[in-house]
Amino acid sequence: MSLFGWERFRRSGRARFVRVDVLVVGIGFAGATFARALADAGYRVHLVDRRPHIAGNAHDTIDEHGIVVHPYGPHIFHTNSDRIFEFLSRFTKWRRYAHRVVSKVGDQLLPFPINRSTINRLYGLDLDEEGVAAFLAKVRVPRSTLTTSEDVVLASVGHDLCDKFYRGYTRKHWGLELGDISAGVAARIPVRTNDDDRYFADTHQCMPEQGYTALFRRMLDHSQISYDVGIDFVDLGDAYPHRHLAYTGRIDAYFEFRYGALPYRSLAFEHEHFANVSRVQDVATINFPNDHAYTRITEFKHLTGQQHTGTSVVREYPQADGEPFYPIPRIDNEALFKRYQSLAEKCPDVTFVGRLAQYRYYNMDQVVGAALTAASRVVARLRASE
Repeated sequence: MSLFGWERFRRSGRARFVRVDVLVVGIGFAGATFARALADAGYRVHLVDRRPHIAGNAHDTIDEHGIVVHPYGPHIFHTNSDRIFEFLSRFTKWRRYAHRVVSKVGDQLLPFPINRSTINRLYGLDLDEEGVAAFLAKVRVPRSTLTTSEDVVLASVGHDLCDKFYRGYTRKHWGLELGDISAGVAARIPVRTNDDDRYFADTHQCMPEQGYTALFRRMLDHSQISYDVGIDFVDLGDAYPHRHLAYTGRIDAYFEFRYGALPYRSLAFEHEHFANVSRVQDVATINFPNDHAYTRITEFKHLTGQQHTGTSVVREYPQADGEPFYPIPRIDNEALFKRYQSLAEKCPDVTFVGRLAQYRYYNMDQVVGAALTAASRVVARLRASE
């Protein structure tokens, strides 16, 4: 630890040398879930996060106008896993919520993911479900292998729908062409022949009744858990001697970029408030695949159900620099990650878990699932050594 780093830590009033079983770096979903599972198993856990708050990118707060907002963009919870849902339900009650999105194509706002209504309104048709299935079968472009997202989209909806809904959005969001992104990205988005206009089809779709930050507070409320915010791991030094480390940050940063930096995509957020307007959008999110520098606008009151005389929205501007939000799923990036993963495998007393540490385009529930699985392995390891 540098002298400056230690002095900053000491002046914060938190400088102390406390032995813990597990030190966790990062208090987002991966870190908090891992910590709670270890604490429930009887182990002493301390967490640190360089940001001044808990909950990572899922952090929510009240803006200056009294609206609950997500400073790092909208986070909508959905999962098919009863196990994950039951775990999180220990820390929150839920508000039922089905996320809906429309995409601006020309002068129309059309349901997305593409469904029967999208196709009928876009092309002036009146097809039933069988008719939509036949329409898609006719426009699809057969692909022998589905290697890229372009392969997936063309094999699903053909050229015109691909160009109208996917190409421009991908170019803005990832800074790459659709054919340069791995197939798994586009495969996450369904295409429907019925009128189901929900963005997700998962069994459990809901929002924490009192918000994500309140959920995290309850998850961390355990006699075996303590945490510090506003402290970078690199400035922590020997303040918390530990038996095991759980690391949720960038895996390339942990190894001091030995093989070079893994590429990530970042976002800039433009928040705006509208006074004395109940709502400005009919649905929570509007995608802009072909217009503007931003990819989407989200209105928070749809997500939270908050009653207020005004409303707040956020526009998302993808960018190359800034906080790492999205691992970029490409074959060459995966190869570079594998080199870092081989280093991680030589660190038996360190668990790398989460979107950044595992370089995976995880949803929130997938992060929770990965953390629970990793925690069970560490519990077994610690018990075996006792």
